[in-house]
Amino acid sequence: QVQLVESGGGLVQPGESLRLSCVTSGFTFSEYAMDWYRQAPGQEREWVATISSIFNIEYEDSVKGRFTISRDNTRNTVYLQMNSLKPEDTAMYFCSLYRNRRRIWGQGTQVTVSS
Repeated sequence: QVQLVESGGGLVQPGESLRLSCVTSGFTFSEYAMDWYRQAPGQEREWVATISSIFNIEYEDSVKGRFTISRDNTRNTVYLQMNSLKPEDTAMYFCSLYRNRRRIWGQGTQVTVSS
């Protein structure tokens, strides 16, 4: 059974940093691209970043230069380092993968950026 467990969220002030982690199990982690998404209250869930199985990386425009996605295949874990956080980054953050024709989600971790 595939499991994705996010952690690392919290309340921070604008300009501060957070590092999100997503520990996975139940599949061969190294073979799959991993994604981060986020959903702000009252908004659609939006894609944030992807790291492929061969470490190709893409970012949504608003996070380029501030967020860094990475993966550790020895720990079956994907990370999202978030620097220079802004109030508009406030959202529930989810890690995700697409496997067997369906998208699988973790439970999410809340990030709140506020002074």
